Formats: sequence, structure tokens, C-alpha cells
Amino acid sequence: MSSGPEQPRLPDAAEASAAVMAAAGFPRMPARALLALVASDEGALTAAELADALGASAAAVSGAVRYLQTVGFVHRVSQPGSRRDRYALPDDPWYVATLRQNPVYERLAGLAGTLADELPDGPARARARETADFYRFLTRRMPGLLDEWEAERRG
Repeated sequence: MSSGPEQPRLPDAAEASAAVMAAAGFPRMPARALLALVASDEGALTAAELADALGASAAAVSGAVRYLQTVGFVHRVSQPGSRRDRYALPDDPWYVATLRQNPVYERLAGLAGTLADELPDGPARARARETADFYRFLTRRMPGLLDEWEAERRG
């Protein structure tokens, strides 16, 4: 057992949230890094601070933040006078920013529609068509839901 200072760590509720995200298909380390940023006072941490909070290697943190940047959940912020960058959540809540700019439902609707067109008449085609219809529904409704959420947040 180490007698050095205790390292900061991710709160239990954040670990549990990351585990749920991972169970739903989100990569585990990016989920943990995202929740570490959410749980930080500033919503921004350096790679070293993330590594400390997660008890993870620099390579694991690098991969996690690269993934989070790719999907638009975080961005890199240069620190004047320092060679260390901070990884920060967007000014708008990350989940709203991500849903507003993410065409995933539209893309899934198109792919499911194409699948339905390629299948012969029958139950599989009907399921694929319903899947396409569901994703088109989400595509139409998401902007309104996000507007309602923004109004509720401000209200």
C-alpha cells in the first residue's frame, strides 16, 4: 500500500454512469473521461489531471479524449504560457451540442430504408421499414425536443 497522497478519483456515481454508458455501447474509457469532465468544477482538465482522476495511463487518456473530440463531446483548449492543453466540455451542454450537430438518426433512417427496399415483401422488410420510420420520426422531433429542453433549463 502506498503512503503517498491519495490521488483524486472519479466519484462513484460518475463511475456508475460511465458503466451504464459502456453497457449501452459507448466506449468505456471515453465514458469515464467524459464523466470526469462533467464532475470537474471547471468542466475542463488536462490530460494529466484526467489520468490522475481515472487512474489511467497517458495512452488510455489520449485515446479517450481523441474519441470524445471526434464525436464532438469535448474540445481542446490551449493554456497561455503552458505546453499543456486542457480538454473541455462545450459551452453549451455537451449532450445538446452533440444532438444538434449529429445526423446519426437521419443516416440510420436512410440505411434502414435502403435495407427495406432491398428485402422481399415479408416480416423482415416490415421491420426494416418500421426502423426507418422510427429514425425519421426522431430526426423530425429532435430539434423540437432540444428547444423544449433549452426552454426548461432557462425557465
